[in-house]
Amino acid sequence: MAANTIRWEISRTLLELRKGTAMNFKAGLLLMTLAGFAPVPAAAAPYLPADDGEALERLPSRTGLEFRELDRLRAEAAARPGDAATAAALADGYYRISRREGDPRYLGYAQAALAPWWQAADAPTPVLVVRATILQSSHRFGQALADLGAAIAREPANARAILVRSSIRTVMGDYPQARADCARLLGLVQDLYVLTCAAGIESVNGNAAAARSALEQAFADAPGASADVRGLIASLLGEITARQGDSVAESHFKAALAADPRDLYTLAAYCDWLLDAGRPADVIPLVENEQRIDGMLLRLALAEQALGRATAAATIATLSARFDASRARGDTVHRREEARFQLVLNHDVAAALRLAAANWQVQREPADLRILAEAARAADDAAARAVVRQWLTATKLDYPAIAELVK
Repeated sequence: MAANTIRWEISRTLLELRKGTAMNFKAGLLLMTLAGFAPVPAAAAPYLPADDGEALERLPSRTGLEFRELDRLRAEAAARPGDAATAAALADGYYRISRREGDPRYLGYAQAALAPWWQAADAPTPVLVVRATILQSSHRFGQALADLGAAIAREPANARAILVRSSIRTVMGDYPQARADCARLLGLVQDLYVLTCAAGIESVNGNAAAARSALEQAFADAPGASADVRGLIASLLGEITARQGDSVAESHFKAALAADPRDLYTLAAYCDWLLDAGRPADVIPLVENEQRIDGMLLRLALAEQALGRATAAATIATLSARFDASRARGDTVHRREEARFQLVLNHDVAAALRLAAANWQVQREPADLRILAEAARAADDAAARAVVRQWLTATKLDYPAIAELVK
């Protein structure tokens, strides 16, 4: 793999270390209805624009660099049918856009591009790595880890495979193995990437202060680093300082978004920080043009409810319909978001706790622990509170807000 490609993959994959389900989407949606276009409940009257020229939604541009690259990859795949490396490159192109635009249809396109090898245990290594990346997006972590293990057995120096595996292990809370994968990167990639990989793990494993200090120093020492890398470090610093209750988190989130305004994960984290800070009005302009993405619509609904806006009821109804459609498809990727919806917007404490507990069985990031703690407190559930306390004790996670919830 070319050096510049490795650098790009590392920057992107390191972001995966912290993404959880906020922007994850179920694979295999090629022929399914996009959740963003799910119908509203029957009781809600359809909106009829008064003017034919009224814009109902602003869709992302399809003329950017990644879309032009996707056109090139499609042409190559058409010219070389049956070539696994070309198909893997096309699938990866679709995957990148699914992450950047929050559009699950592209994951379906990615899976379709790999159709000849989708079930093949002996698929070529490039296919294994991209297939694992798609699988982890739908939380099929066991299958993804099996693919990555096979790929790394063949190519022990495959940096991307190692990073994706570290990402999955981090999301699952398997910190020793995730840390071991970071260590395997020494000598394969630049030290800055190894540091960021390790800091992401240590920041949720009892060493947040040291991770923060190392990242701050790295940020100061790398003024010439690419915007992607500086944005990555700033986003991670924003998360760490937000959990610590430090208001400097806002400047880090803004720096990350300045580096990449389409970083939807950082945008969601910043909106959550604003909501925690009692600034819902500042959330509205950040997400009002991203309503096709369920995670952004959730933040909009939370902000509108906090402000007492008349539009909140319609936003909540639309969000409820999307979760209904997701469940009808058998999609369980968005349990964290739905638990938050049930607890704060729908006021169904029992449903919120059930969803948060089920989500915790799959992924164990700080945001997953927080919604479990919030639901446990609302339900006055001693067993769920004990789970939260046990995790805080075992990991020494620096997150005072969660500790307060289960005191």
